[in-house]
Amino acid sequence: MSFTLLQTTVIEQQSFQQFISTLDWQKPSWDLLILVLFLIAAFLYGISLGRDRIIIILVSIYMALAVIEALPPLVFTIKIDEIFAFQITAFVGIFLILFFFLSRSAILRTLGSKAAQGRLWQVLLLSFLHVGLLLSIALSFLPAEIAQNFAPFTRMIFTDPWARFGWVTAPVLAMLLMGSGKEA
Repeated sequence: MSFTLLQTTVIEQQSFQQFISTLDWQKPSWDLLILVLFLIAAFLYGISLGRDRIIIILVSIYMALAVIEALPPLVFTIKIDEIFAFQITAFVGIFLILFFFLSRSAILRTLGSKAAQGRLWQVLLLSFLHVGLLLSIALSFLPAEIAQNFAPFTRMIFTDPWARFGWVTAPVLAMLLMGSGKEA
């Protein structure tokens, strides 16, 4: 069991090193764009929004994902050139509507005190997980033939079924471990 874990870790490290060695800043690829977007968005989101707003966004993301996943197959048989574009657009639309209503509801007032925006590490962790979740969801809507164009490292981090499971569960676990954030 430990040999398999060690072997997997070595393969992942080699995949990461291969990914880093193939980065070309002169002719950026989609993988580089995703990596840079991920890091910048996580930092800026965290600093500008604060912990409580990020939690509202996460709740909106989970609700929108549940709605998209529960849509009947008939909806996806609508003749649209790119079904994944419809899925992404529907997800973003539902997410924005839910965020608008949830941010004006009592949920925001019950999350924490009005003065507390969370510790910096909490905000950065939640924003990192939030952006990772959004990227994982968006990339999961892409057809397999398009997703195969990404580097193995990018696919392993964002589109692999276990990675997607990790991105979906990690924010929940982080929120549970952080608790309410109120000082005792």
